[in-house]
Amino acid sequence: MSKREVPIVVITGYLGSGKTTLMQNILKQEKRKIALIVNDMGSINIDASILNKTGNQVAQLEMVEMQNGCICCTLRDEFMAEIERLLNDRSIEAIFVEASGISEPSSIAGAFLNYEAMSENTRGYLKTVVSVVDVDRIYREFLHTLTAEEDTEDGDVINLIIDQIEFCNMMILNKTDLLTQEQLDEVKTGLRSLQQEAEMIECVNGQVDLDVLLNREDFDFDEVEAYSAVQRALNNCEHDDEKACVDEYGISSFVFEERKPFNREAFNKLIEEYPEALIRTKGYIWFSDDWKHIQLFEQAGRNASITELTEWVSAWPDEELDKVVSDFPDIKDDWDETYGDRCNQVVFIGKGYEKSEIVRLLYECIEEAG
Repeated sequence: MSKREVPIVVITGYLGSGKTTLMQNILKQEKRKIALIVNDMGSINIDASILNKTGNQVAQLEMVEMQNGCICCTLRDEFMAEIERLLNDRSIEAIFVEASGISEPSSIAGAFLNYEAMSENTRGYLKTVVSVVDVDRIYREFLHTLTAEEDTEDGDVINLIIDQIEFCNMMILNKTDLLTQEQLDEVKTGLRSLQQEAEMIECVNGQVDLDVLLNREDFDFDEVEAYSAVQRALNNCEHDDEKACVDEYGISSFVFEERKPFNREAFNKLIEEYPEALIRTKGYIWFSDDWKHIQLFEQAGRNASITELTEWVSAWPDEELDKVVSDFPDIKDDWDETYGDRCNQVVFIGKGYEKSEIVRLLYECIEEAG
């Protein structure tokens, strides 16, 4: 059995950097059979759902969804078990892993290193660890702090961002169209102060050629680890794995679910006065003035958007709906007598927020639909 047959690419990056968009673009290019592992911190895997609901048809794709934790700590054993299972499928030619936005790439790479050491005949190998960087957010919110030595109120978040930037062999600089060339050069200089070796790829909307990720030198753990004295110190520090992704950085999440629709005007007002403690929000919502469409709500830092997606199944004509229910009776397992499959389902991720206050603000936007 030959070794090193199946390249594994790990996509990391802070919340809202554009990892899912990058994955969507990669999947559209891929012609071989690939496996995709999507890890989201919330108890509902929103990223995997988005990849499934955007009409992205990938015939030769196996998707594994991992949630309720991060693959760098609480889900590490489960994650490596899935990697081994996928590698046993001789038809799979590459594996892509979209890590949670608060995952530590050094821990993920370390898990691969241990796995390779214990599995002499493994077909898989870690090809690339990618850090997706939102250059606009880095410039607007973190650029000075990234190069400053003094502590800041956002120190925990900054530590996580630095860890993701330092421990990679490729940086994808996303959203470059939002900055001038001078601003982008400032960001690149700041990033180079943290990561001197990794290749930098500039892009807009996650448009990166697949060959850039696969046709390159293999990831070298020791080499990347040597890039940063700070990273070496972190790797040698003993800590509670379960807290590494949450408590250490002060980041937590919760899922809001409610059948009743939002009032569009009230929800738009909430977005205008959005709580600063919320770092990232992503999920599906619907409005009382539109019983037909699924709306994707996303927020990252100062940016928020609502995008109309596909139709709710319960909005289909009766004859089509009856056929779907007949062919897939399980669809009725989560069906409401009034609202059908319509439901607001949103993951909120932030630091220092009061969940009860966020929930109160959300319910102020909910209205009876009749």
